[in-house]
Amino acid sequence: EVQLQASGGGLVEAGGSVRLSCEASGFDSDDYAVAWFRQAPGKEREGVAFISGDARKYYTESVKGRFFISSDNAKNTVYLRMNSLEPEDTAVYYCAADLARKFRDDIRWRKYYAWHYWGQGTLVTVSS
Repeated sequence: EVQLQASGGGLVEAGGSVRLSCEASGFDSDDYAVAWFRQAPGKEREGVAFISGDARKYYTESVKGRFFISSDNAKNTVYLRMNSLEPEDTAVYYCAADLARKFRDDIRWRKYYAWHYWGQGTLVTVSS
C-alpha cells in the first residue's frame, strides 16, 4: 500500500520561501508520479506541480518561476520549493501519487479525482 507523508508547512511572510516534503513508501515500481495540490477555503483542490519518474515536470501557471518540484529517490521524497510567496498561496497543500502512465500530458494530472493515493495536508499561511 502506497503511503504519503507531507510536511513542511507553516506561517511565512509574503515574499518568503517554504519547502514542503512528501515522503513516500510502498511503491512497487519506478513508474510513479507525484503531484502537489492545494486547497484554499471555499475553493476546489487545484494541481500545483507534477513530477514523474521519467523526469517530466509540470506546473500550474500561477506558480511557474516561483515553485520548483524535485525528488530525491534515495530518500523516496518529493519536495516543493515555494519562493516569492504571496497571500494567494495560502492553502492546505497535499501530495498525491499514482502510476505515471495515467498522466501522458500536461492536462490530466491537474484533476484531483485522477489521483489514487493522498497524503495528509500541510497548511501554508502567507501573511501580507
